[in-house]
Amino acid sequence: MQRIRVPALARSGLRAAGAAALLAPLAACSGGTAPPPADGGVADDRPAVVSVAPEGRRVTAGEPVEVTAERGSLTSVTVTDAEGGRLDGRFSADRTSWISNRKTVPGAAYRVTAATRSKGGTAGTRRASFTTAEADKVNKVDWRPGTGTTVGIAQPISLVFDHPVENRAEVEKQLEVTTSNGTEGSWGWMRDWSGKDQVDWRPRTYWKPGTRVTLKAELNGTDSGPDGGWFVRDYSTDFTIGDRQVVRVDLDEHELTLVRDGSTVRRIPVSGGTPGGDKRSWRGTTVLMAKEGTINMNSETVGLGDAYNKMVDWSMRLTWSGTYAHAAPWNARYLGNANRSSGCIGMSDADARWLYGQVRPGDPFEIEGEDTKGTVAPNNGFGEWNLSWDAWQRRSALR
Repeated sequence: MQRIRVPALARSGLRAAGAAALLAPLAACSGGTAPPPADGGVADDRPAVVSVAPEGRRVTAGEPVEVTAERGSLTSVTVTDAEGGRLDGRFSADRTSWISNRKTVPGAAYRVTAATRSKGGTAGTRRASFTTAEADKVNKVDWRPGTGTTVGIAQPISLVFDHPVENRAEVEKQLEVTTSNGTEGSWGWMRDWSGKDQVDWRPRTYWKPGTRVTLKAELNGTDSGPDGGWFVRDYSTDFTIGDRQVVRVDLDEHELTLVRDGSTVRRIPVSGGTPGGDKRSWRGTTVLMAKEGTINMNSETVGLGDAYNKMVDWSMRLTWSGTYAHAAPWNARYLGNANRSSGCIGMSDADARWLYGQVRPGDPFEIEGEDTKGTVAPNNGFGEWNLSWDAWQRRSALR
């Protein structure tokens, strides 16, 4: 048999080719190309499907805006109104949904822009718009105390509504009180002296002097109920608590005492309401509502016939029913000796002028006496201090 001689160079080439053939399967197993999905398909890179609610024209206000994504996630959501206002919100943990922190308001136009990413990583954008129906009726708020004021240690935060509030819990949820020292307090609902709905926030005990207080009433977009209408704006106020002043009135001793920071500043002889009838004074804790100066007092306005009609100086209002502390020089012979007024706390011109200059709205007047016509009601001025803390808390719509 004839032997064929292979040159040495050729033999080395054959050995290299054989080695390459043996290594080829190993190279394929090491993953030069990504393996197909386990289900034999390809990665889903279809665009994310975005839904926005509410949608359409003249939809009912009072609901949050919700954005959801299928086949992907939300990378950002922007909701703005026609005035440039923006609704902030929060994402779900997997970023497939977003909901606004605030509700939509009546008579507004909104634009929604949602940026998305598909499961395959492709970015996308979805835009939508909707409008809300106008409010048939608008509810408004009158509030105390005013912004930037300094008030006494018994001053509550008080909101009085133009129209009835049936959805009290929903309204109360929008009322946020913050203080500089974590003061404990509670909201309580009532009808004010004129019959309107009122909600007050009072501390558990008198305020600590120097406390800074802020109210944020984010009511815009809140429905107060069938007869009350919508709120179409937010409200806010901030104020500071002044010195610890308490005015104590002892009707049996016919004496008023101003106490500041626990020390007696001055004692004043007074005359309270005449015993035995409708002219008696109220007892309990009242709060100085306003310093009204010189005013006309007419007995017919408080159901006492033609008992009096005169101009009165240094008038300090304590109740809606007509109780004042004021100058009463016509009663000079009774000051410090007997109760002979028509229900108010009277004193001399000089003493009334001095007291007027010392007190501020929010100072408590603590009145005691044997022969009175009862305790001041919570809605007669700021009489909520005559309720126990437990009784006051029960007036909250959230308890």
